[in-house]
Amino acid sequence: MLPLALVVDDEPDICKLITLTLQRMDVDCHTAANLAEAKRLLTENRYDFCLTDLRLPDGDGLQLVEHIGSGIHRDLPVAVITAHGNMDTAIKALKLGAFDFVSKPVDLERLRNLAQLALRLNRDRDPQQRKNSEQLLLGEAHNMHKLREQIRKVARSDAPVYISGESGSGKELAARAIHSQGARADKPFVPINCGAIPAELMESEFFGHKKGSFTGAHKDQAGLLQSAQGGTLFLDEVADLPLDMQVKLLRAIQEKRIRPIGASQEIPIDVRILSATHKDLAKEVHEGRFRSDLYYRINVIEISTPPLRERSEDIPLLINAIMQRIANNSGVTPPKISTDAQAALQNYPFPGNVRQLENILERAFTLCDQQEICCEDLLLERDEQQQDRQALATTAITDPLSQNQLEDTNRFDPSQYNSLDAFLQDIEKEAIESALTKTRWNRTAAAQKLGISFRSLRYRLKKLGLET
Repeated sequence: MLPLALVVDDEPDICKLITLTLQRMDVDCHTAANLAEAKRLLTENRYDFCLTDLRLPDGDGLQLVEHIGSGIHRDLPVAVITAHGNMDTAIKALKLGAFDFVSKPVDLERLRNLAQLALRLNRDRDPQQRKNSEQLLLGEAHNMHKLREQIRKVARSDAPVYISGESGSGKELAARAIHSQGARADKPFVPINCGAIPAELMESEFFGHKKGSFTGAHKDQAGLLQSAQGGTLFLDEVADLPLDMQVKLLRAIQEKRIRPIGASQEIPIDVRILSATHKDLAKEVHEGRFRSDLYYRINVIEISTPPLRERSEDIPLLINAIMQRIANNSGVTPPKISTDAQAALQNYPFPGNVRQLENILERAFTLCDQQEICCEDLLLERDEQQQDRQALATTAITDPLSQNQLEDTNRFDPSQYNSLDAFLQDIEKEAIESALTKTRWNRTAAAQKLGISFRSLRYRLKKLGLET
């Protein structure tokens, strides 16, 4: 039996155009000229997807989107046809639960892509694939069940999703789960760390370039947006994008077209945008570091990954899973975790979340006698001291006045340092090395993380003997 679509529009020519396009894709169509007729057909037939105009004689398409989303048809993908450039209405439709939108005049290639995605959602998914996807986010805490349920819902849409949460709380895992449960699961998932790309290379990395377009462009190079064609683009640490790049990215998302550097024509793109950052993006907008129009475009749906301290009951489960993985990679039997060590981990606040738990267990696995991990093997006190020192060093780098407060912190030990300057230099070195490690020694990205200029970082590297 052929798939069946419902097309709702009071313009006969548009209905005919859409119907002919879908029939060439082996999709049967029913048409309705108003809201009442559409609701009647929904009660009489089972549709695979619905396409509705926003302006109808007896209402609007948003009412139909709400009707479908709140009733027995809530799993029916519904897309809306909007007036060209009416992005606010399109975003409102996505927030109400629309699968996607297409602008007038209807681009037939865009319509075909939309229909293919909608039909994929209603095909039976591989149960094992679904299970593997849900295992990306381990946990039995209430907030983890809620997160997995949110992911299941947003995976059935093609709307942009913004994932908020602290560093190390699993934002990329949530993005991968959305991708693997959605209609684009068989297409690429391309993650981008926006803070790790040098500003001067960012446009080329995102949009690609043509041979000879600038010094060093020895061949045509596809950008990351093209690499994600048909799939999902995950913009990690999106708050670190420079303002000029935010403008270009916004246009690419809205127009679904890009122009590689040196190209004479634009290229159509078909990607779903997921984004994340540990920063307060609304605050970044308020303080002028992030464009409000891009913020509202990528933040159509927001989900949040809970910090580990708010689901401490999941720590034993995570410990077992992480230790099993570490042991498998090493080809040995995983050591036991002592009762004291497990209790210490459950009482630890984990400012670095699951990523920090993984680092602690990897270190303990190396230090223990391979039979049992004890509390001493965890070195939790050293982790706390290092985090305090790095936070203090970062503050001192960005705010020299804060150095005067160090004498009141009782962290300076005269038995270890000849002077306060030596102490400051040591913790400054630690903070810079940490930032460089996190950015894989990308100096531009490290400077951004530290909140200083590239020139200032270069000076400090030379002063501290870190130049390579």
